[in-house]
Amino acid sequence: MRTWTKDQLALRDGMERVCRDLAVGEHDAAGSGFPWDAWKSLRASGIMSLPFDPAWGGAGADLPTTMYVLEALGKGCRDGGLSFSVATTLCSTGVLLQHFGTEAQKDRYLTRLCAGELIGAHAISEPDTGSDALSMRTTAVRDGDHFVLNGSKSFVSNGPIADVVVVYARTRPEGGPLGITAFLVDTQTPGFTAGQPIKKMGLTSSPMSELFLDDCRVPADRVIGGVGRGYLLLEHVMTHEILCSFIINVGEMQHRFERCLEYARIRTQFGKPIGSYQAISHKLVDMRIRLETARRWLYDTAERLVAGQNVTMDVAISKLLTSEANVASGLAAIQIFGGNGYMSEYGLDRELADAVGSTIYSGTTEIQYNRISSLLGL
Repeated sequence: MRTWTKDQLALRDGMERVCRDLAVGEHDAAGSGFPWDAWKSLRASGIMSLPFDPAWGGAGADLPTTMYVLEALGKGCRDGGLSFSVATTLCSTGVLLQHFGTEAQKDRYLTRLCAGELIGAHAISEPDTGSDALSMRTTAVRDGDHFVLNGSKSFVSNGPIADVVVVYARTRPEGGPLGITAFLVDTQTPGFTAGQPIKKMGLTSSPMSELFLDDCRVPADRVIGGVGRGYLLLEHVMTHEILCSFIINVGEMQHRFERCLEYARIRTQFGKPIGSYQAISHKLVDMRIRLETARRWLYDTAERLVAGQNVTMDVAISKLLTSEANVASGLAAIQIFGGNGYMSEYGLDRELADAVGSTIYSGTTEIQYNRISSLLGL
């Protein structure tokens, strides 16, 4: 069992207190847009600064500590979309700047990201290429001290509300992985347009849109990590995105499990608590096993990453396990609650819809299977 220090426990307790005061849930159910008031509360909590260097306003927390606090966010916040937008900003933009940004880029963006003043996003997928990032068609052509970007991106989380987007574009048509470059693009740049929010089945308060780049001129000093290094940066960002996003899911699964356990104890049928029936008790056992397995894989992978070990397979397994466990947990919760679980007032339908998304974003279940089998030499 992992042992946390007093400082780590204090950070976790602080996030739990913040979550108790968040006015979320009904907002997400109504699909009425981004919960700005709740975002302001999270900004004030300091969660956006956790993993970053104090020189730019960060708290200097290591990866496992950051994940520990994010797990508390998942457990305490009933708006999955809000939590998803937090993780997206942290990883898509903040982590990238922390590890690969120049001092000037950090001064311009990272200080304000740490303060929660900026919302970040990254633009990878395209309408015709989906998960096949190497086939992206968005181009970036050098023109003096600028690059001119043309193309479109799809399924951009935080797209309609982002202040800065990391856009991945092809700087060398024939370059394969070495032909992709990452750009920090202010969303007020001429030629940059965010489409209307796209309606989706879950994570409804985390807005998603297409992005359009029409002769969008980006200063050359906004290249992050160097020309042609975008694909390598993307691998780094996706590793952190999976660890941070899916530990939030673990927190959500923990809350769901506790809620189901309590319901199984107090709900009676045929004169006995439903938890006394094997059909229900076994579902709860499966929920607990999946929860603990996912949690251990994520934290163990984070510790191996911090230690400098190769975690390529570990990340894929962690993502696959957690996303599938999340869906199984959501389905089991609805069955345990029975007819009540099918009613929207209990909120389990929203949780299941959010969980389904976890098998798609950050690399689909099928892609994780392919990656693991390839690493096994198959």
